[in-house]
Amino acid sequence: MHADRTNRTVLIVLALVLLAAGGLGAAASFGLFGSEIQRRSLTDHVVADYAGRNGTWFWPVVAVAALLLVLLCLRWLLVILFSTDRAGDLEVQAEGAGRTRLSTAAVTRAVTDEIESYRGVSSADARMIGHADDLTLVVTATVEDTADLPALRERIESEALAHARAALDDPELPIQLDLTVATGQSARVQ
Repeated sequence: MHADRTNRTVLIVLALVLLAAGGLGAAASFGLFGSEIQRRSLTDHVVADYAGRNGTWFWPVVAVAALLLVLLCLRWLLVILFSTDRAGDLEVQAEGAGRTRLSTAAVTRAVTDEIESYRGVSSADARMIGHADDLTLVVTATVEDTADLPALRERIESEALAHARAALDDPELPIQLDLTVATGQSARVQ
């Protein structure tokens, strides 16, 4: 379960339920369900009367529903806090040589170190996302404003990213490269 997709789905469903409840309340206040409901006070205790008449089964059902809601909320929070789209270790297979486990952290660290060694690069960060059969390398580099961006981009693509593709034995590895130009002034937000 991907946290962003789940968050959007749950929030859209919640918004639709609340919108429907608000629409029904507005419709009742305008008399669309009859004048009796329009004149009824919000504190008429219709639900309390119903719960009082059916108390033997009503409150246990409410308790079970509340428990299910709590469990769903806990699962949602755990997914948000502990889910990640980062890839785990990879198995690289060479013909006749057996299997080798390659840490994605080692690959991303090597890419980061190589890019940071280039003139004009202030800092770099890389991460592998996806599953072993559908990886994407995401690289972010902050470059100085005096750097030759086209030449630096070409060097990053032809050297560091080519080395990563070679190390993973995947010449078609999708790579997202984001270059950010750092200005001489640092912006401070308060």
